[in-house]
Amino acid sequence: MIRLGRTALPSDTVERLGEYTRDIEAQTNEKDRKDRARKLWENRRGVRPALLDALTEMAPGHARCMYCGDGQGTDIDHFDPKSRTPLRTFDWFNHLLACSYCNSNQKRSLFPTDGDGTPLLVDPTLRDPLDHLRLVLPLGQYKARTPQGQACIDVFGLNSRPVLVKGRVDAYATARHSLELWRIATDKGQHNKASEIVRVSWNRPLVDVLVAMFHQSRHSAADALFMGEEEVLALLRDPELREGFLQRP
Repeated sequence: MIRLGRTALPSDTVERLGEYTRDIEAQTNEKDRKDRARKLWENRRGVRPALLDALTEMAPGHARCMYCGDGQGTDIDHFDPKSRTPLRTFDWFNHLLACSYCNSNQKRSLFPTDGDGTPLLVDPTLRDPLDHLRLVLPLGQYKARTPQGQACIDVFGLNSRPVLVKGRVDAYATARHSLELWRIATDKGQHNKASEIVRVSWNRPLVDVLVAMFHQSRHSAADALFMGEEEVLALLRDPELREGFLQRP
């Protein structure tokens, strides 16, 4: 998971979402609200294209899942499930892009809270997942820094899905190679090639690996985190390379 910005919706879509919400709110009890929300969402054709367009623009890579970062984002997920809070069914700030596996097999209607009822899952458009999770790069596994981080690991299956763990290990190897290629191309004055390396690097699946690499290279314990990979750490700390990658086109 990586930090994401939220884009604005077209005004007509905002108006339509408001109409749906008022329709749900007009129901006389919670059961009726849930039933009405479910029915309206099943017939959301009037707003679905605009929602998907905006979520795709926000998503990492080429419309990747905002939870696992690997699968193609195909589903509009309700971060706070509509079965729990029907009034947020058409709340734009409650919509995230998920792959079908995360949406239907992992998250489903799960929404853990702490003893005070405060949500534990991290919405990457509101909070930085790096405050709650640390990726152990050579292992491809996440360590929880907070209860919120542990909830994300558990609910999204970030460590229990072998395809994700192995994918992150491979993505780490690929990212290291990309850094080296960028340095070579830049030193040769091949700036178009260097820009292409940056573009492709950020559009790959599991881009959370690249984000974690740059983030951890600035950590006070970076020397220990990259022990045995001093050349990689030197590249990640290179001001010119950081500018080239972090101010990506």
